[in-house]
Amino acid sequence: MKSSSKAMLPGITVAAIGVVFGDIGTSPLYALKEIFNGHHPIPVTPENILGILSMVFWSIVALVSIKYVAIIMRADNRGEGGSLALLALITERAKNPVLARIITLLAIFAAALFYGDSMITPAISVLSAVEGIELIAPGLKHYVIPITLVIITILFAIQKRGTGTVGMFFGPIMITWFGILGVLGVLEIIHNPSVLMALLPSYAFHFIQTHPALAFLALGSVVLAVTGGEALYTDMGHFGRFPIRLAWFGFVMPALVLNYFGQGALLLAEPDAIANPFFHLAPDWALIPMVILATAATVIASQAVISGAFSVARQSIQMGLLPRMQIIHTSGQEQGQIYVPFTNWTLYLAVVALVIGFKSSSNLAAAYGIAVTGTMLIDTILIAFVMVLMWRWNKLLVALITGLMLSVDIAFFSANAIKIPDGGWFPIAMGIISFVVLTTWRRGRSLVSQEMAKQSIPMDAFLDSLGDVHRVQGTAVFMSSSKDGVPAALLHNLKHNQVLHERVILLTIQTTDTPHVNDFERIFLHKMDHGFKRLIVRYGFMESPDVPGALEQCKRFGERFDLMETTFYLSRETIVPALAKKFSLPRARLFAVMSKNATNASEFFQIPTNRVVELGTQLVI
Repeated sequence: MKSSSKAMLPGITVAAIGVVFGDIGTSPLYALKEIFNGHHPIPVTPENILGILSMVFWSIVALVSIKYVAIIMRADNRGEGGSLALLALITERAKNPVLARIITLLAIFAAALFYGDSMITPAISVLSAVEGIELIAPGLKHYVIPITLVIITILFAIQKRGTGTVGMFFGPIMITWFGILGVLGVLEIIHNPSVLMALLPSYAFHFIQTHPALAFLALGSVVLAVTGGEALYTDMGHFGRFPIRLAWFGFVMPALVLNYFGQGALLLAEPDAIANPFFHLAPDWALIPMVILATAATVIASQAVISGAFSVARQSIQMGLLPRMQIIHTSGQEQGQIYVPFTNWTLYLAVVALVIGFKSSSNLAAAYGIAVTGTMLIDTILIAFVMVLMWRWNKLLVALITGLMLSVDIAFFSANAIKIPDGGWFPIAMGIISFVVLTTWRRGRSLVSQEMAKQSIPMDAFLDSLGDVHRVQGTAVFMSSSKDGVPAALLHNLKHNQVLHERVILLTIQTTDTPHVNDFERIFLHKMDHGFKRLIVRYGFMESPDVPGALEQCKRFGERFDLMETTFYLSRETIVPALAKKFSLPRARLFAVMSKNATNASEFFQIPTNRVVELGTQLVI
């Protein structure tokens, strides 16, 4: 590691603790409570307590430490992680089109499930923290939901201001949070050190053997201890692999394990503390500060999920899975700090509905887990393809490793599946809706491209037919989704206005399978006859297009653009739904609505609106 990197490591690690571990870090608030006191309660006996603690510990080891931190985090797409980054990584190497399609649909469904998870996390996290006031003053129970809604409303309202300023406080607050988690756990373990025997896997195996039905039901709540583990991989691009691993093994995981075992030690001494074992760990005088700190930690956990939803939305737009949406950059320095209004307020309405509808963190716990375990299951399948296609591992070894991981994932997913009638239907419904939207837009754009290609004419034939068309001064930039043929906007302009500019640029924006593209590889310029030039500008799926910035970079090719003398011609397609074999009528109508409500192209590509001319095209799909 370079000296400069070593100097920056402490700061990056602190920042990672503040952002990456918020979700999994707030799980002690409700995990053990739900296992012993939830919809499928486990009797609070010493044998059960030790068995459950062992299951929690080894679940954290297997699913987070081994699966995500040790294995999956090795599969980075030029530093970026997450299901869509993994998709781009695999499809590059999947030669079989059927295999590529299966992989694509799996990754899209994992991204869809993320949206369901991102709705539940703020609701259950903030609600579980605010419920601590019931221990301070039971009479305040009726104020839990109103206070939760106020906090959530403020959280979503400040998103448009950006997370940079608030983010500076995330690290210190979460370090304090994890430090107190560990201290409270140690203080209780000292009174009953025998609880540490649960570190042995034999206690988990014994519990499973003697109480198989209870163990299976318990898995549905044990998963609450590992929710957020997938965020370690998703946020890898922001902080890097090593700082996240350092923070996890060196600080976060020990603090979490100590707190869970501290709660277990408390339950061995006081079984009645199961009503809220986390807050009962703290002395009476510390309850109010703990509720305040827990609320701050859950807000930070929610912020990380919301920011993740913004990033996934931008990736989906760039990869052709969502229509253009308004994306606001909240920082001039940090490209990753963005605000997507539509995503923000959609999440807000869903979170408010969840809080009002489910009313308690215990009820929400029934809905939690199905989306996370579904995502983890898909990630295991995707990483198996990476092992074979990229890492070239022995297929027998891959089968062994994948088989072990799948057996754990399937067990957790099956245990959570029984919670579908109690609320698990919500993330599944949200995932299916998101999946239909993502795949409908992807398929619709493919059909539009095919239809546009049919209507287009070859560039060589067009140039040969120009003849004595009248030319006017200035530059015209015609944007086209295809790098072949003549853009529809150019044909319409020539048909109606009977003129062409002296310099004509045919501009195509392409999204690559990598998160970022360096400036040297961003622009390709091909000069043609009659003053025509084809310009291809490439962006990574984590970048936002900037057409004026791209034109500025053309200086290295000897091409200079004065925006006041440049006119941008855009084609706006009007979709007419029709019954077709390749696209059902309901999906065609959905695509038409999405297309109609897409953000204006000039705004999305950062083109000055006073230099834009839009020409309509009607397409039947």
